[in-house]
This record gives sequence, structure tokens and C-alpha cells, in this order.
Amino acid sequence: MTIQEVPVDAELFGRAAGGDERAFGELFERHAQAVWNHAYRLTGSWALAEDLTSNTFLIAWRKRAELKLIRDSALPWLYTVAGNLARTEHRGAHRRLRLLRRIPEPPTVSDHAGTVADQLDGEARLKEVVEAVSRLPKAQRQVVELCLLGDLPTVDAAAVLEVAEVTVRSHLSRARAHLRALLEDK
Repeated sequence: MTIQEVPVDAELFGRAAGGDERAFGELFERHAQAVWNHAYRLTGSWALAEDLTSNTFLIAWRKRAELKLIRDSALPWLYTVAGNLARTEHRGAHRRLRLLRRIPEPPTVSDHAGTVADQLDGEARLKEVVEAVSRLPKAQRQVVELCLLGDLPTVDAAAVLEVAEVTVRSHLSRARAHLRALLEDK
């Protein structure tokens, strides 16, 4: 294929809906890294980002016949699925933590891995940001996940969320102010 003959996502999903696994594989190759990056920014965890990326494409395969593409791109839909999966994982993690808090802590032994983990301030800060984002109102959180964490243009986020672009910009402005207030307290 020449550069002009590269199929758009809509064409590939159309072929995948008919059972063409190679077309779906091409979509995976095209978008897997972007979805992984988005999942990582939502979770702050490499391993969890890999799991979310895999699950996102599994859902895309299962729902390939009913996907809603935005401007012939599957990326907004994939970002939305990854965001939903991340929120579900976040809720599950909080439930597990509540259960673990009920168990008395065993004595801890210091090791080198703990020292290395303490040096990863960047990941710790990202987790603080992810936690702050999770405390935003739903509309603001969705816009932040798509536009700030997912680097999606506001026009695409508006299409995914089925709201006006000015609404997306308004939510972004409020979310930024809210996040500044939440993160300055830490």
C-alpha cells in the first residue's frame, strides 16, 4: 500500500465487523500505544495500563459492529472505554484497600526495592494527580480524562460526550481551578 491507500479507522472497523482479524490487528497496531499512554496517565501504573489496554481492545473486538467513531477515528471511543475501565479498577482497588485495612499489619522488613520505590517521586505525584482527578465532579472528570490526560482535542471530546464544545472548555476551566486547589493542599 502507498501512503494514500492507508485505510481509515472506519474502513478497518467495517472490515473487522465482518470478521477480518487482520483489519482489527491493524487497528490495534495503530492505536495500542496511544491507549496505553492514556491508561497510564489515568492510573499511574505500567502494569495496570497494560491490563486496561488489553481489556479495551477486547471490548472493541466484541463490540466492533456497533462502534461509534468520531470523525472516522476510533481513538475517542477507545479512550472512553479505557477511562471507564480505569474508574472500575479504581473503585475495586478502594474496596480491596478497605478490606486490607481490617487485617493487622505484620512487621515490615526494609529492603532495596523499598528504597528504589521511594525514589520514584514522579509516579507518586502522578498518583496524587490521578486521585485528585477522581474527586472531580463527573462532567469535569470526563473532560479532564479525555482532553488533559488523553490529549484529545476539545471538539472530539465534545462529540464523544455529546455536548457543545464550549461546554467542554467550561468544564476544563473549572476542572483546572479545582485541581489546583486540590493539589496545593498536599
